[in-house]
Amino acid sequence: MMQYFELFGEKPSFKTDPSLLKKKFYALSRELHPDFNTSGSEEEQMVNLEKAAQLNKAYKTLLDPDATIGYILESKGLLETEKQAPLPPDFLMEMMDINEALADAEMEGNTATVEQTAQQITTLEKTLYETVEKDLDADPEDPAAEKALLRVKDYYLKKKYLQRILDRIAGIRNIAAR
Repeated sequence: MMQYFELFGEKPSFKTDPSLLKKKFYALSRELHPDFNTSGSEEEQMVNLEKAAQLNKAYKTLLDPDATIGYILESKGLLETEKQAPLPPDFLMEMMDINEALADAEMEGNTATVEQTAQQITTLEKTLYETVEKDLDADPEDPAAEKALLRVKDYYLKKKYLQRILDRIAGIRNIAAR
C-alpha cells in the first residue's frame, strides 16, 4: 500500500527530496486540474478531481518527514491507529517527571523552568534522531529491514509524545505573553 510513492513514481523511502517532489507534484497537478480537462466527460472530470485530492494529500504527507514516517509505518501495519501504542516504561517515567516539572513551573509562572524543559525536549529529540538516523536510510520495502522499521516506530512514537509536550509549552508561552 505505497500508493503515495507510486503516485509520484518514487520508490518508498523515509527521506524524500522536497524539490523533486514539488516538481512532480506540479506536473501531476497540471494533468489532473479541472481547468485543463474540460473536454472530458463529467465522470472523467470527477475521477480527476478525486485523483487531484489524493495527489494533494500525498504531497502534503511526503513533504513532511514525520508524516512520511507515519505513513510508511501505517502502511506496513506497524501503527495501531485505534489504540495507544505502548512506550517503554523508562521513557514514560522520564516523561512523567518532565510533565510534573512543567506543571509546577506553569502553576508558579516560572518561565525559566518552562524554557529549560523546552530545551530538554529538543535535546531528547536530537538524541532520538541520532539513534535511528541510519535506519531512516534503509529501504522500508526490504524484508531484512524489519528491525530497522521497529526502531523507526519506537522513534516515531516517542517523537510524537515529545511534540505534545512542546505543543503544551507553546500554549504556556502564549498565556505568559498575554
